[in-house]
Amino acid sequence: MKELCRKCIAVGLSLLLVLLPEISTQAQAQLSTAPQVSQLPLHDYLQKSYLDLFTLAPKLTFNASDVEKERQALKSGENSCKSRFKDHAKLYEKQIDAARADLKRGGAQLADQPRHELHCRIQNLELLHSEADVLSSQAIPNAYDNLNAKLDLLVRWPEQYGRIQAAIDDGSYHNRRWGDVKDIGFREIAAGQRDDIKRGKDAVTELKAAGLLPPELENKAIQQYVKSVADRVAQHSDLKVPLHITVLQSKEINAFALPGGYLYVERGLLEEADDEAQLAGVIAHEIAHDTARHSAKLMKRASIASLFYQAAQVAAMVLTGGVAGIGLYYALQYGFYGLGMVLSLKLLGVSRDYELEADQLGIQYAWNSGYDTSGFTRFFDKMATKVGYVNGVSWFRTHPPFYQRMVDAQREIMFMPKKEGGTVQTPEFLEMKKNLAPVTAEAEKEEADKPSLLLTKEEGCAPPKKLEYKPGQPIEQLCSAEPRSVEGTIK
Repeated sequence: MKELCRKCIAVGLSLLLVLLPEISTQAQAQLSTAPQVSQLPLHDYLQKSYLDLFTLAPKLTFNASDVEKERQALKSGENSCKSRFKDHAKLYEKQIDAARADLKRGGAQLADQPRHELHCRIQNLELLHSEADVLSSQAIPNAYDNLNAKLDLLVRWPEQYGRIQAAIDDGSYHNRRWGDVKDIGFREIAAGQRDDIKRGKDAVTELKAAGLLPPELENKAIQQYVKSVADRVAQHSDLKVPLHITVLQSKEINAFALPGGYLYVERGLLEEADDEAQLAGVIAHEIAHDTARHSAKLMKRASIASLFYQAAQVAAMVLTGGVAGIGLYYALQYGFYGLGMVLSLKLLGVSRDYELEADQLGIQYAWNSGYDTSGFTRFFDKMATKVGYVNGVSWFRTHPPFYQRMVDAQREIMFMPKKEGGTVQTPEFLEMKKNLAPVTAEAEKEEADKPSLLLTKEEGCAPPKKLEYKPGQPIEQLCSAEPRSVEGTIK
């Protein structure tokens, strides 16, 4: 019997040896015909969201020459586009000078209607000049910085991820600044929060008196909802002062904090947020500015104690405390030019470190409040990749580069103790959206025929018809479009 079994095994092994080459060939054939995961051209990945790239980057490989070619292509595209709009700015400047010369020649004898028309022409040309200037000095560099940041993420994130994981494995991440997250509410981020209350209250009073704050949104249900979200975050933060939160009737996608717990959320932010975790993440970021006393530190550095300087401070915080549309930047530039004042964020002492600090603390506060910690970064990511928003404002010039900011935020999220079931969406948020829809529709109807200016010097002027940037238009699309003629000039 044993002998028979041995013979059977021998025969089976012989057959297997004969069949192995054929099986191997068939397996190789099946592998070769199986669907393969193809890698896209490098530039195509730059159109993807940051969150997608965090997942994809470790799985992709690009050779150094492809990366360098892409960098050079981005540099060339940026330089060409900036040059075009710098030329436009110069042409508008000449036209402004010509219109002012006409006004001077007319003198006191100039009739009211021709004078009004010249005033309107100068006013609109100033806005067109401001647009071209902002496009060349801010929006275009921002858009290309954004693309370069994504390129950096593709190249550098895998190594960075390894370092983060190593810090988690060896426990060294506990030693980071503000790593004591289990003591939130019992720790002191910056001493003297209560000293800021009067400063913030006075600033609000002055700004309202000067008409430099948009009106409050007249819907109690929306105001109460936003207050409830903010209160939830504040109660789980390091804020030591009462929180005063107001929703402003403004289409800008923004929120900003004044000293002493005065926090403002603009209507546009509510329109763009997709869920409560995103809204809470932005609010947590702004509360963090107050717990670290960032706005108070900015105001302390002021060398000119005047209302207009306070307005410049607010403008700085509007541009550094959230995401603003390019229209607001035009309006600010136009308004402060009208006051004979150049808004210089560097002069005001705005620190990029403040934003990194607010990102870290904001993520901690959202986590401690029971929200999904990706809320802020998902909203940030949406604004970074949604055409025409972050691409079109002075984000990179007043904030840390996107790569650093996104990586630091992702690192903090990875460092936080794991919690299951963080809040993402709520019925209350969806109800707020329903209440907001008619408010937005009515506001858009009223705003339709109004130029986007904060300080209009001449009333009754039709808005410029030759603005080159359309809200929501990707800057890359603007740069690749066929150059068109500027009024009174050749292409």
